[in-house]
Amino acid sequence: MLKLADPNLLRDSLFIDGAWVKPPKCGTFAVQNPANGQQLAALPLAGRDQARAAVDAAARAFPDWAARPARERSQLLRRWHGLVLENVDDLARILTAEQGKPLSEARGEILYGAAFFEWFAEEAKRVYGETIPAPNADQRLLVIRQPIGVCAAITPWNFPMAMIPRKAAPALAAGCTMVLKPASATPLSALALAELASRAGIPAGVFNVVPGGAKTVGDELVTNSSVRKLTFTGSTEVGRELMAKASTNIKKVSLELGGNAPLLVFDDAHLETAVAGAMASKFRNMGQTCVCANRIYAQDGIYDRFVEALSAAVSKLKVGDGFEDQVQQGPLIDEAAVQKTLEHLQDAVRLGGKVLTGGSRHSLGGTFFEPTVISGATAEMLVAREETFGPLAPIFRFSSEAEAIRLANDTEYGLAAYFFTRDNGRVWRLGSALEFGVIGINTGVTSYEGAPFGGLKASGIGREGSHLGIDEFLEVKYLCVADIARPAA
Repeated sequence: MLKLADPNLLRDSLFIDGAWVKPPKCGTFAVQNPANGQQLAALPLAGRDQARAAVDAAARAFPDWAARPARERSQLLRRWHGLVLENVDDLARILTAEQGKPLSEARGEILYGAAFFEWFAEEAKRVYGETIPAPNADQRLLVIRQPIGVCAAITPWNFPMAMIPRKAAPALAAGCTMVLKPASATPLSALALAELASRAGIPAGVFNVVPGGAKTVGDELVTNSSVRKLTFTGSTEVGRELMAKASTNIKKVSLELGGNAPLLVFDDAHLETAVAGAMASKFRNMGQTCVCANRIYAQDGIYDRFVEALSAAVSKLKVGDGFEDQVQQGPLIDEAAVQKTLEHLQDAVRLGGKVLTGGSRHSLGGTFFEPTVISGATAEMLVAREETFGPLAPIFRFSSEAEAIRLANDTEYGLAAYFFTRDNGRVWRLGSALEFGVIGINTGVTSYEGAPFGGLKASGIGREGSHLGIDEFLEVKYLCVADIARPAA
């Protein structure tokens, strides 16, 4: 059906303790291609028992995995990285089939995700401690960093091949074991990665995958006392619930939550650069990204030219099935995503916004939607306050730098922001003043495995990627050694 070179990468079972299992009492759920509704697989619907079994397997595997030399864990992660690269074309086909994004974009996501295996394979060997000058002559003070234990990961549907390595690689590099609950819309990517983990020699129980419901699998993972760390990417609303539940047994959490990213275009910006940056940010993955430009602000002097140029670029985007040549925009993930985009569009038009291009469902039907640009956006519109998560670009107007900063920061979220200017002083002023964890300056693409990713305010806590990413899976322990001056008898 998918014409894979290696059909064994398309799995339809749970992956627990190094084995593919189909529990007899589990129900099943269908995984469908959002471009055509075709069923790709029927998977067991893991429940609380299966989640608990996966946690137990991870707990059994933890002592041995944590005790292995960092070099050995590094080598296994490198093998996993190499296998992902060897199978990138098949993995891209699986990702496009279940998520809908164009094949070229899927391939790029897989290469980006694989880079985390490589990066943290190196960081595994750099989990350093320190010594502290002692207050007394017969003491030595040491600090060591140790793996926190069993970790649970809950990942979203929009970037499954990127989010999973971004969490699993640092956890395993640190010496932790993991149970993963992937999004029910895109579990096949997770299972393909589990297959490659097994081939790479990752020991049984170190990495487990249990697709299932949030009320069963998710609840078990966040409340199970054997799980010492939860890492989650998803909505702020769900993140709040998980954080509250994790507090009952004082679980360490890292949360990458919702966004409402502003993109500011100043009068002195290079127009072509600003348009290219807005296109890359807003319309990647059909606008279904937590870091995409949700609110686009253009200054008075460049507003009309920017609006015209962006509309012209958006009108040329090719929409279609992600497997077709030169397609740049696939379908939205489901009907709910279409309805939210329509709601924001209709609200903006009702409040005076002008549709310049797009503005409705696509003639292809299903969940395809026309890439849309609206001018005359205002603060009263839903698009100013809520994350659309669709291919809708509202353009607001501003007059001064101070106004731009105020408008950009006027949100509970603080994940990503972008601005375009050729004023070096403004670069530093806005870099400090904008309340966001990731800021793109004269670019709409900031992703890099060696840079820290995470948000401020309601956009989450913790960082992924960079040398900071492995810290999320480590505990700091202080050793005070005394009575060292007295020789042994």
